[in-house]
Amino acid sequence: MSQHIVIIGAVALGPKAACRFKRLEPNSRVTMLDRGDIISYGGCGIPYFISGDVAESTQLRTTSFHMVRDQAFFRDCKGVEALTRTEALAIDRNTRQVLARDLATGKDMVLKYDKCVIATGASPRRLEVPGRDLAGVHSVADLHDAARIKEMVQKGQVEKAVIVGAGFIGLELAEALADMWGIETTVVEIADQILPRFVSPGLARMGQAHMQSKDVAFHLGETVLRFEGEERVACVVTDKRRLDADLVIVAAGVTPNSELARAAGLEVSQRGAIVVNAQMQTSDPLIYAGGDCVEIMSQITRKPCYLPLGSMANRQGRVIGTNLAGGAARFDGAVGAFVVKLFERSLAGAGLSLSEARQSGFDALSVLVVQYDRAHFFGNKELMTLELVVDKPTRRVLGIQGFGAANDAMVGRIDAVAAILKYKPLVEDVSNLEIAYSPPFAAAMDVINTLGNVADNVLAGKNNGLLPQEFMTLWEQRDDNTHFFIDCRELPNAKPLLEQFPDHWHHISQCRITTQLDAIPRDKTVVLICNAGGRSYEAQTVLENQGFEKVLNLHCGMAGLKFSGHDLQEQ
Repeated sequence: MSQHIVIIGAVALGPKAACRFKRLEPNSRVTMLDRGDIISYGGCGIPYFISGDVAESTQLRTTSFHMVRDQAFFRDCKGVEALTRTEALAIDRNTRQVLARDLATGKDMVLKYDKCVIATGASPRRLEVPGRDLAGVHSVADLHDAARIKEMVQKGQVEKAVIVGAGFIGLELAEALADMWGIETTVVEIADQILPRFVSPGLARMGQAHMQSKDVAFHLGETVLRFEGEERVACVVTDKRRLDADLVIVAAGVTPNSELARAAGLEVSQRGAIVVNAQMQTSDPLIYAGGDCVEIMSQITRKPCYLPLGSMANRQGRVIGTNLAGGAARFDGAVGAFVVKLFERSLAGAGLSLSEARQSGFDALSVLVVQYDRAHFFGNKELMTLELVVDKPTRRVLGIQGFGAANDAMVGRIDAVAAILKYKPLVEDVSNLEIAYSPPFAAAMDVINTLGNVADNVLAGKNNGLLPQEFMTLWEQRDDNTHFFIDCRELPNAKPLLEQFPDHWHHISQCRITTQLDAIPRDKTVVLICNAGGRSYEAQTVLENQGFEKVLNLHCGMAGLKFSGHDLQEQ
């Protein structure tokens, strides 16, 4: 028997669910409505439209065969009735009706449904501060917002921009404004690092240092108090400074659009997201919901979480479309895989960061590795930094994050581990993870395998190490003479620091460490350094075997220091 499906929301999940359902039940009817006039577009592409990487906004609305996904497209190609500029006002669950209003005419309408889908998405979090309504203060909720920002930039009306928020969108917009348009761009973030919760402070510093090298300024740990100006914004005032601005973009996160569901009596979580089961049904089995308005299950913690990601919405849309047609598809949660492009570099991850793991109750540690993304003897190689988060008592891998080139190499490693996280992999599963090998693509002992091996050594107490920031804390206290710093590289690499810090920087190459034991004090903590942490680890094993009790190895070596923005020669 044919059905009438009413879908509220037509940006990401709604169209996916509608088209999947119509392929399964061609004789059923689908009505999809949205209060906007532009539907079915790639919202995650908005920063790249602003930057100019995507020339026209219509490119975010077209199919791979260059058809614009508008009302006519859905009617003629998909058999779906799409109503734009139509707002859903209420859902009457008793009569199975959606009350909606045509925003152009003001006329109300009633849509009866057999099943309903809520795909209302999320809205940018609004800063409740004075001046928030000044001209020039924007959020990026849709393509219209993006077009207004790009028009200002193209007309030369913006010399200084301030972005509030150092999450995914904030960082992507900072790159867009600074790189393509040469705008003096500043990012203000209330947390003490970029991408809070998603990456460790160490990886965050690497991403921030790279963006700063591209002339993006950051003010972390600051709260925006107000925006100032007559009719247009002219200044952003934080609790620590004043920043001149012609353009302000508020990218301080999003909140789920769950008001319609709440008013209909559906279950909504404490964080304001709609509660759904694995079939994407709400507390009313005839009403489904998905995308940025719902709460899902973390496959790591098995607790509810909120992950507003475009890829998630599309996968959930297919599950909903299948189940609308009587199927039994499941969406069992997510590990939260992500990647964000930062000029020629990127930050990526999946699962829990170290801080998130500890907040979730795990007794967690993390290890950091720097290694080439392909064979060391092959040209065009790039150093990649990966961090693995592990539960100490069980050896379970909880997450992986990385910083590297903005190509497929690092993302491929992150994706490889992301794919197995829901199966509760152990450290040895990462040590022995099979990676396709050829010198142009990977090393014989891939960086992923090395990461697992380092975690194994640390858990066994065989690799007591320092992260870059921890090393810098010791280095800044070098005049205390409680630590003895040894450069394990060959002399040409070590020589500049030997000359600059003759009283504190010492050189013994890893191959000669056994012959120079008498030159190393046993009453101090020995700190070993090399390029990436491998040779210094070898030296550490030698010293500990010789009875040295206080030996530390700089994980990631000089490369990690450089990526983190630390230059010892500037000290």
